[in-house]
Amino acid sequence: MSRRVVVTGTGVITPVGNDVETYWKNLLGGVCGIDFIRSIPTDDLPVKIAGEVKDFVPADYGIETPFARKQDKFTVYAVAAAWQAVNESGIDSSDGGNVDPFRFGVYVGSGIGGFSTQVRETEKIIKEGAKWVSPLFIPTMIANIAAGNIAIRNNACGPCLPVVTACATSTHAIGEAYRAIKHGYADAIIAGGAEAAVIPLGIAGFANAKALSRAEDPKYASLPFNRNRGGFVMAEGAAMLVLEEYEHAVARGANIIAEVCGYGNTCDAHHVTAPRPDGVTQSAAIRQALDEAGYTSDDVLYINAHGTGTALNDVSETSAFKLALGEDAYKAHISSIKGSTGHMLGAAGAAEAVAAVMALRDGIVPPTVNLDEADPECDLDYTPNTPVEAPLTIAISDSLGFGGHNGCVAFRKYNG
Repeated sequence: MSRRVVVTGTGVITPVGNDVETYWKNLLGGVCGIDFIRSIPTDDLPVKIAGEVKDFVPADYGIETPFARKQDKFTVYAVAAAWQAVNESGIDSSDGGNVDPFRFGVYVGSGIGGFSTQVRETEKIIKEGAKWVSPLFIPTMIANIAAGNIAIRNNACGPCLPVVTACATSTHAIGEAYRAIKHGYADAIIAGGAEAAVIPLGIAGFANAKALSRAEDPKYASLPFNRNRGGFVMAEGAAMLVLEEYEHAVARGANIIAEVCGYGNTCDAHHVTAPRPDGVTQSAAIRQALDEAGYTSDDVLYINAHGTGTALNDVSETSAFKLALGEDAYKAHISSIKGSTGHMLGAAGAAEAVAAVMALRDGIVPPTVNLDEADPECDLDYTPNTPVEAPLTIAISDSLGFGGHNGCVAFRKYNG
């Protein structure tokens, strides 16, 4: 059995907007959500900038104060983004609803999970003793708990599969959800990711691994494909899509935003943090997604690139695009939104998938912010600084994670 899969809902919590239309408007406007860190002391930290979520009010997303107070921030962000996506979709598994709860799933992951909870409770056991560790420590910290809470709140009794593949987490979650629906295991799935790692240990860990930008100007720190780039900028947030079987969506009169049409998944098998420099394995994931999507040279392609702004990623990713597309790589519209958002780690892939879907919907390519001096080795059309209108027919979003995890999802413009 092979069934069509469509997107019927989206939701985001990001450094440049806490709803999809604000997020999309700010991406097109070149708004940068990176700033000096305000949520934690930074005096002793080597990096003092990040992409933090701003003006977030849990109650605006149906989240009760006791829940928000007890849960780790990554779960609260996840629940808020899922609330948006479900509301936009109109999917409902309650009694008399429009989807069988046992055919309704949740594929939501996190690269790290409840990081701040883990640090807080570790400090307790060291300073005060074991008896002071919260009984809620484990079910608040574990990386699958955002998925569990989303399932509970939406009566989703079908497949629930959190994914943990570092920065490729939510791209893989979307891809695996697509396959589950395509092959008949579910009718609808909430898919995406969440992250809240802007804490001292997170900043110190990534900085000491030489992964973070040491730039002092927050507005010129995340520099995808720029010759001046010096590392990624950590960010936080969540993003979700409701994926649904096409006939199911049509039968209930859902608004279809785009069609999911391809997925690729490979591993570099090369290094724990560095990408494979020749781009061979990354290109294989991209090619898998394009082949399944039925891509041809007649398509007008948008690529939402991983584009972290690290020295190694941007060059190897450029090589991967050329290997996957050949001469077509030079006519593809490509951009990285991380110049605006920073790197949302496990949430990045889903946030970027939402941007890809919006690009298809509106026929507009969002820009790569801060691309004022292109790296000569990154010589493709990376849409510097200004959005470009284009009659897009297909879009892909690729993500490349520590451990060599590569994922790519493909979407087609929905024309009925």
